[in-house]
Amino acid sequence: QVQLVESGGGLVQAGGSLRLSCAASGRTFSNHAMGWFRQAPGKEREFVAAISWNGVRTYYAESAKGRFTISRDNAKGTVYLQLNNLKPEDTAVYHCARGLAEGSRWIHNYDYWGQGTQVTVSS
Repeated sequence: QVQLVESGGGLVQAGGSLRLSCAASGRTFSNHAMGWFRQAPGKEREFVAAISWNGVRTYYAESAKGRFTISRDNAKGTVYLQLNNLKPEDTAVYHCARGLAEGSRWIHNYDYWGQGTQVTVSS
């Protein structure tokens, strides 16, 4: 069984920054790609970023490129999402997930999900 627990969300003004963390339990964390998704009220869950099992390759949604950075520390069993230059449209619950396929933007290619952390950006 794998458990994923996100943290680091909060309320921030437009232009501000946050660093999200996703702590994973279980021995297989370092063998898997990971991803971040977000879901705003009334909208579908959407891909934000993904990272290969060793952290060498990263993938981003167009909306995240140049502003967000995904990284991981396999020794700590943690994946991060640095959010910079935040905009009100970034307001959502952010979820991390364990990937079945590297870099996938499709939610069905992720098998374990965290409960999410709320990010709210005020204008």
